[in-house]
Amino acid sequence: MHLWRHLTSALAAVWCATSVTAQSTSTPAVSYTNTLIQQRADPHIFKHADGFYYYTATVPAFDRIVLRRAQSIQSLTDAPETTIWRRKSSGVGSGQVWAPEIHFIDGKWYIYVALGVSNQWKIRAFVLESSGPNPLTAPWTEKGLIKTNWDTFSLDASTFVVNGTRYLVWAQQDPSRNGENSSLFLAPLQNPWTIRGTAVAISHPDLAWERIGYKVNEGPAVIQRNGKIFLTYSAAATDSNYCMGLLTADGGANLMNPSSWKKSSTPIFQSNAATNQWGPGHNSFTVSEDGRSDVLVFHDRGYKDINGDPLNDPNRRTRVQKLYWKADGTPDFGIPVPDGNTPVRLRSAANAGQFVRYYTGTNAPGGTPALADTQFRIVSPGLAGNGTISLESTSNPGQYLRRGATGGTQVQFDASKNLNTAASKAAASFFRQPGLTDGAGVSLEASDASGQYLRLEGSGSLAVSTPEADAGQRGQATFYLE
Repeated sequence: MHLWRHLTSALAAVWCATSVTAQSTSTPAVSYTNTLIQQRADPHIFKHADGFYYYTATVPAFDRIVLRRAQSIQSLTDAPETTIWRRKSSGVGSGQVWAPEIHFIDGKWYIYVALGVSNQWKIRAFVLESSGPNPLTAPWTEKGLIKTNWDTFSLDASTFVVNGTRYLVWAQQDPSRNGENSSLFLAPLQNPWTIRGTAVAISHPDLAWERIGYKVNEGPAVIQRNGKIFLTYSAAATDSNYCMGLLTADGGANLMNPSSWKKSSTPIFQSNAATNQWGPGHNSFTVSEDGRSDVLVFHDRGYKDINGDPLNDPNRRTRVQKLYWKADGTPDFGIPVPDGNTPVRLRSAANAGQFVRYYTGTNAPGGTPALADTQFRIVSPGLAGNGTISLESTSNPGQYLRRGATGGTQVQFDASKNLNTAASKAAASFFRQPGLTDGAGVSLEASDASGQYLRLEGSGSLAVSTPEADAGQRGQATFYLE
């Protein structure tokens, strides 16, 4: 695990765990360190059949298309960057170069990108093609503008396939809606650069949170799971108000019927002051190296306040974190997690559907906790050093799990500023051991009490104690990381 920057929080809290069965489908944890890549916005990561991850994004100068590739997501951080296309001296492509995406379609590589004209506000979607095996070294051919049904501002083209039909989805100014910046349009494709028939608008910026600063729906991305099509998009101005919305359609529906798409009434991913992540959006999706976990790719900033036009601020950066799925088959995006290594959830081996969670009251809570309350960063080395680890809350950075100040079996959270003695640091540290009932899991032995383990009881409460010899209690001290 990765060492990370400790944040502080003012309030100590008692904690416990409760059943979150309605929130859980099991896939392994992922381990990445954020920020993945500095000063790269609108990130797109594509995992190809050759085992490589291919990465492209907007550069702050808006003047070129860059590509990276690596055999792991984390390795993209230091992977060499190749410029495969540069801004032209005149005409289309002489202005802004925004939000490239890379796709592999029918044996060829394609890049969808928004290009502008110098000294004009004239942005249009454009396509490049390459037939070489390695898109970083192969030549690229310009296929030209995507001709939509209206010659208006358009950008952020993406593509997906449902039931054998390939679609293009993109953002465009709807000529029938004065005063709005962009809506989301959909059309089937005749080939990767040519739409077929008349496009339909599947989402307009008609909710209040989509209209802050600018009236925007843009940056669509699709992930398909559980018989559903989930289409994320970004909304509002590109400052701290930038956020993500969600459209959902049944896999068998007529996607060209706008009523097939249901919009979430609130943002599904947005700024979070506790984790110091601001303006998350323009995402894509990829998969973990083992192919078992979905990974959300997005950009945000590490500060809220921006001087001048946010588009001139260069510090949007690429970040990744695990995408979770609820038992009802819908995605749970949680919150943009803090800087450092990505958090995990600890699922009980004894009590199906129960997770360790953060709680700020004095009694075990009812109901289903938010995803972020069940996520913890594994800090290594732990506060006590000497091969230990510590657990820090994701929803409340700076709060660490520790044995109670009075000892015994009590468990609580305490702020890092209070963990300032050797004894308190030891109380907030554990030795990571193989699972007591399953070596594929983990058990957490108290660093200051040999043989005593963190245990999630059937009631949902937590304790640090010596498990009895029976398998049930040893199972309560065994966790799977998700």
